[in-house]
Amino acid sequence: MAKELARELINAGVHFGHGVSRWDPKMAPFIFAKRGNIHIIDVRKTLKGLLVAKKLLADIVASGKDVVFVGTKRQAQKAVEAAATKCGMHYVSNRWLGGMLTNFRTVRSRLQRLDQLEALQEDGALDSESKKQASRLKREMRKIKGNLQGVRGMSRLPGAVIVVDAKKEYLALREARKLAIATIGLLDTDSDPDTVDVAIPANDDSIRAVDLILNELADAVAIGKTMVSARQEVVQRPKRTRPRRASMARAKEKEQEPTTAVAEQPQPQSPEPVPTEQEKTAGKGPEMPVS
Repeated sequence: MAKELARELINAGVHFGHGVSRWDPKMAPFIFAKRGNIHIIDVRKTLKGLLVAKKLLADIVASGKDVVFVGTKRQAQKAVEAAATKCGMHYVSNRWLGGMLTNFRTVRSRLQRLDQLEALQEDGALDSESKKQASRLKREMRKIKGNLQGVRGMSRLPGAVIVVDAKKEYLALREARKLAIATIGLLDTDSDPDTVDVAIPANDDSIRAVDLILNELADAVAIGKTMVSARQEVVQRPKRTRPRRASMARAKEKEQEPTTAVAEQPQPQSPEPVPTEQEKTAGKGPEMPVS
């Protein structure tokens, strides 16, 4: 499986880096060689980073947390949306708004505003407004939907953030680090690997390579979801009932306790009869005459 994936990644051009003059020296451990004026990425390091990222995502999702895919560059927008939709997670493909994580309450308030505007449009209330007011409200609705449509179902902070091109998505990585959120990044030779927790060295300008890697990460998220359902089934076990024989034996013991107590009590003795005067004289015998 790893060999097939490596072959597909090489065919997609995942090993082509940027020009030598644009490289970041911290990416030296991930560079295999130099061909002309272009750095060649070590595909073995790409596979290693991908395996580590998949294990991390499976554990995070299994713990009940969500994942956000971030890729606002043109080469990554469709791949990010497809991968997030495949695994049922959230994405940001148009623009990363400052404070999307650190100021999450404001983001939720804007999403509530979007719900209100859509409700007005469905009810036909926008048509009753003036042309200028209706145009302004529709423009506001399109703007909010374009920026926040991918995180519309995110009701809490995510457990991991996946970015394509860490150099471009530095705002998302900075906010995630401030909130101690795990980060996974597809890094080209011009990026800084210290900005992410798990680095996947790859050609982030190749649409096919980005699509392959994000699909692998989406599969790991799906595996994490199955682990969540399995844990819930284990937790929801039937309550342990008391055995019928033991309960019947205890009931019989309770019934016998008062009877045995009565039997053990000493019986009161009847008082002895007091002898009468006649009985006393009869027991003494005949009286002797006194001379």
